[in-house]
Amino acid sequence: MFFFFAGGVEQQVRQVLKYGAGRCIACRSPADLVEYEKVLKLFFVPVWRWRGKEPVMHCNNCNLFFPRSYSLPPPPPLTADSVSAVLRCRSCDQAVEPDFRFCPFCGSAL
Repeated sequence: MFFFFAGGVEQQVRQVLKYGAGRCIACRSPADLVEYEKVLKLFFVPVWRWRGKEPVMHCNNCNLFFPRSYSLPPPPPLTADSVSAVLRCRSCDQAVEPDFRFCPFCGSAL
């Protein structure tokens, strides 16, 4: 007898509590403070949903969920002087000249 199971549990954002509350620990992109839910799927169809225990951070760039305690501080607000003076790469956080389209240190798009 052969049994094939296609499904699993995944996390999904239920509600955004605060946009840009921190930065992702993996890719350093802005991360939101969210309430989440876990979803059991069988053959890619949602069957059961239940809420997460406490709010977590969620990165829209790499889709990572991580605890609030591990969040990096939010990026400082941009001013006219800081934009023209220094531009930082999102991936490696190196200072890059404003006219560059790609980071010369890691090669990621700016």
